[in-house]
Parts: sequence; C-alpha cells; structure tokens
Amino acid sequence: MAAGALVLLLGLSGCSRAPEVSVPPRAADAACVAAAKAWPAAVAGQGVIATSTDSPAVRAWGSPAVIARCGLEPLAPTTDPCVVVDGVDWVLRTLSDGASATTYGRDPAIEVLIPKAYAPEPLLLPAFGAAAAALPSTGHHCS
Repeated sequence: MAAGALVLLLGLSGCSRAPEVSVPPRAADAACVAAAKAWPAAVAGQGVIATSTDSPAVRAWGSPAVIARCGLEPLAPTTDPCVVVDGVDWVLRTLSDGASATTYGRDPAIEVLIPKAYAPEPLLLPAFGAAAAALPSTGHHCS
C-alpha cells in the first residue's frame, strides 16, 4: 500500500505537470485492457488529464488528480472498511492526502486514489463501476 500512497503524494504535489504514476505489474493483462475501455470520461465533473505513462491501464482526472490503476494483485481478506457500490466491492483505506479504494474480489484489482478535495471519497466510486465490473470475479465479497 505504500506504493499507492507514494503515487497519490506525487499526484497531489500541486505542480502543473502530469502526475507521476507507476504502472501496476499486471497492467497488460487482458482483463485490464478490457477495463481500460470502460474508464469514465469524467470523474466528479473533471476531465481526463495526462499522466507520466501512456499505459491504458492508468488514467487520471482533474486537479488535484484522481488516479486509477488496473493491474494490481487481488487483495487478501482484510479488516479495513469494505463497501459495495453498484455491485462492486471496494476496500477503503485512509491516506495522508485522501483515500484509496481498491476492488475486492476482482482479479486483477483496480486501485483508485482520491484526494481529500473530493471527500467523501466513496461518492466517486460509481464512476469506476463499469471498469471494475469488467474484471473477473474471484467470488470474494465484503462481509
């Protein structure tokens, strides 16, 4: 999770340059290719912005940037808060500059990094429902 926090901090640096985002290890998986086709055109009224990578598995919107990455390993069971939004399970974690939401029960996983400026963060998750639903289910769900 430290890598996610680092990505978020770089994305929120306040600079006008493109956010620096690391490409997840499984970004080239067929499931992420399919999910990338379902990235939203806008998030919280913010349009797509360029990032440091041209990987379709990575996308960002607005300033400060909301960043989504597909291709992470699925999460193991956790005691972190888990919510279901439009049939997709998400694990929420608080970060110093906002929050992360990672799909639970999807393989590979999508991580969405949301700056505090967009709080409450779970309200942005419906925008990512189509992309998350494109990922294969592992059968695990929030309990």
